Amino acid sequence: MNLKHTNNALSFLLSLSFLLLGLSFALGANPNTLTATFSFYELDALISVNTLGLLAGSTMLALVATTLAAHFKLIKPTAALVLAVVISIVPLLTLFASNRWMAQLGGFPIIGSGQGIIKYFAVVPLYLFLFYKNKLTDKQHVLLNFIPVAMVLLWIGGMKFYEFEAKGIVSLVETSPFMSWLYTVFSVQGASNVIGGFDVLFAVLLGLGLFLNNKKLIIVSGLACLSVFLMTQTFLITANGAFSSSTLLERLGQFVIKDLWYVGNLVVIAFLMIFKPTK
Repeated sequence: MNLKHTNNALSFLLSLSFLLLGLSFALGANPNTLTATFSFYELDALISVNTLGLLAGSTMLALVATTLAAHFKLIKPTAALVLAVVISIVPLLTLFASNRWMAQLGGFPIIGSGQGIIKYFAVVPLYLFLFYKNKLTDKQHVLLNFIPVAMVLLWIGGMKFYEFEAKGIVSLVETSPFMSWLYTVFSVQGASNVIGGFDVLFAVLLGLGLFLNNKKLIIVSGLACLSVFLMTQTFLITANGAFSSSTLLERLGQFVIKDLWYVGNLVVIAFLMIFKPTK
């Protein structure tokens, strides 16, 4: 895998994910997320939820257009980076809102609706590598792309040890041909513990491999982390309620499709740590 292949893969993953997200928001999917996000900025009282959906969707579709145009060197990448920052920062700032945390379970670090929000941490590092690679060192790019991977695996993986999260993933696990067997071997909580333990273990091992510059450990742990994000994509097919004929993606589909960004983060790490020729 050379730099050209890496850039092509990142452009494809980013364009596909934001195309699907943009279209689904523009078509009216997941209005509760729009209301929860824009209420933080007190815009929900001024603008209808349908208009907010069109605004959010159009911005994401504009990001797709600028990403592809910059990738093919038709325009400078500034517009794509600015849009990526805006699209990421708008939901991320709402993590300071109380409705993102489960107060009945102690609030921070127990995530409520913030589970899908923290995934936006993955976006900007991809755009920095894609269009501003030479502005940062390889080590800085690796760190920026590892942090969101570690964050989501440690944070959401760690939540699997809580009963409410174990029950919350039943509908996903029991309909998956790849994971449903867990419930024949373990209890609902036991299966959730196995999934969470897998996430946490390999996030830690990937960090250790990067710290030690151990390629074998990076490959093994990186592939394990990759399997997590590829597995979630199968939920688009196996789980109920991911797709909608009227809005393309529903709430679950929007949540899952964001994991393509983490595939991109791992692609960057693999290129810089495994495939990039040494000088």
